[in-house]
Amino acid sequence: MTAAPPAAQAGAVARRGSGRRLRDAWICWWVFPPFYTLFGIIFVPLTRVMPPPGPAKTTAQIVVFFQAHALTIQVGFAILMLAIGGGSVVNGLVAYQIRRMTVDPVFCYAYIATLAVGAIPGCLFCAFSFLAATFRPDRDPHLIALCYDMGLLTFVGSLGCFATQYLIFAVAIFLDRNKIFPAWLGYVSIWQVVTELLAAPVFIFRGGPFAWNGAISFWEGTALFGVYIACLIMASRKALQRQPPGEVIAE
Repeated sequence: MTAAPPAAQAGAVARRGSGRRLRDAWICWWVFPPFYTLFGIIFVPLTRVMPPPGPAKTTAQIVVFFQAHALTIQVGFAILMLAIGGGSVVNGLVAYQIRRMTVDPVFCYAYIATLAVGAIPGCLFCAFSFLAATFRPDRDPHLIALCYDMGLLTFVGSLGCFATQYLIFAVAIFLDRNKIFPAWLGYVSIWQVVTELLAAPVFIFRGGPFAWNGAISFWEGTALFGVYIACLIMASRKALQRQPPGEVIAE
């Protein structure tokens, strides 16, 4: 039997590796919907961070808030600590698709880096602030109020990292000649940048549309974020469906 040429053998190995990679990518995609569903359950009915309670609450009202919801806050954020790694999986899937684009790999690395940095103020800091407030209910009420303010200010006001992430993603989509993602997803990402910028006044206003629970700073951004995630899930699925089984991605 004549041995296959080295080039043919290398091509066969690359195709097998590509097939496994595509299968693994589909596994990651199936983490996408349940992760964001769980994320919503944690932050809405369990921890009551969304929609956020108002910044105009008095210290006494803040203490009552934590007393009334201490158990669900602790349970919800404990679940978050177990499940937060799912965010790395779904964000890694998007980074994988960026890696398939005709843009420089720096876009992929920058996308991952901005999300890694943004997860601390945009998610984890709020969780630990609320957990600290409920851990010792006999703590000085003013310290409990401090945890409340710091947690919600960071959750709603974490702007720069996420604005940069959306911008990186949009530019990569617009520059990509492989058309991994449709151009309209780039425009949706640009709108996400706008919503992040509109949330900047939360550090100043304690009431009205620019407060951390306001119509512009919170509700508009949250509604568009929901649209963005739905579009990203759908577009990622279509990108995987169109991906050729024998595609070789440069390392």
